[in-house]
Amino acid sequence: MGKQGLRVSALGLGCMGMSEFYGRADEKESIATIERALDLGMDFLDTSDVYGPLTNERLVGRVIQGRRDGIILATKFGILRSDDPAYRGVSGRPEYVKQACDASLQRLMTDHIDLYYQHRVDPDVPIEDTVGAMADLVAAGKVRYLGMSEASAATIRRAHKTHPISALQTEYSLWTRDPEAEILPTVRELGIGFVAYSPLGRGFLTGRIRSIEDLAPDDFRRHSPRFQPENFAKNLELLDRVSQIASDKGVTPGQIALAWVRARGNDIVPIPGTTRRDHLEENVAALGVTFTAEELAAIEEAMPKGSVSGLRYPETMMKRLNL
Repeated sequence: MGKQGLRVSALGLGCMGMSEFYGRADEKESIATIERALDLGMDFLDTSDVYGPLTNERLVGRVIQGRRDGIILATKFGILRSDDPAYRGVSGRPEYVKQACDASLQRLMTDHIDLYYQHRVDPDVPIEDTVGAMADLVAAGKVRYLGMSEASAATIRRAHKTHPISALQTEYSLWTRDPEAEILPTVRELGIGFVAYSPLGRGFLTGRIRSIEDLAPDDFRRHSPRFQPENFAKNLELLDRVSQIASDKGVTPGQIALAWVRARGNDIVPIPGTTRRDHLEENVAALGVTFTAEELAAIEEAMPKGSVSGLRYPETMMKRLNL
């Protein structure tokens, strides 16, 4: 991933949902899922201090004890939480970067973070100052490689001049193809790896969500524009076309979605999140799914770029992206 020497498994494991956002999780099953992922050779674990908040890092930290060697541990800083569940702030202040890293190291119970991301760009702090502080963490041996998330092409270029960036993490899937315009060309030009989060469209592309009532009462997707009734119905029509392709091929819609992301380039690493071992194993099996040119064309026709209805986040959150 990138040109600085970072190597990861072909799929990573997004751990966010094990602590928050997708309804109540089963901690015992979540731990078993991480352990199963490691047993299957999935060495790339993705977390953040904001998930929980704070509790997801502690969960991952407990699981990796005694298995730290060989694990590529990624976490993030930069999104601020408060007692108000709806509050989301952002900070890229150099002193905060270093404080956040030390706190993450403590929760993860490790002496280094393999890949440290700025979770969201702080528009009030020059990116050179933020990445400069991140570079100090590399020099101190606390971090091995640097990453960014949901940053604009211009910001990525400025950051990369300050210190080499190894990975850019952004939402990318059959129903979120925004990065194809500027982000993917930019990171490929600079030799930066691309990490695709929500490659299953927040679970929608698995085909298991047929109604908003399939979601827990506290599931954040109930407030997502793409899951609102009018948009949901239109998006379900698109998914049904993809599901028919999956049925004809003898695989699941989710495996089609993951294999499609993988087919976009070997420099792209999807990190599907799951809290269950059976879903994890379904995802891993997607590594064996390949497409003919005709099949790729059929998928493109079934869910064309720009055909999905609704923003991927509420408008207030969209303002934090691509800065």
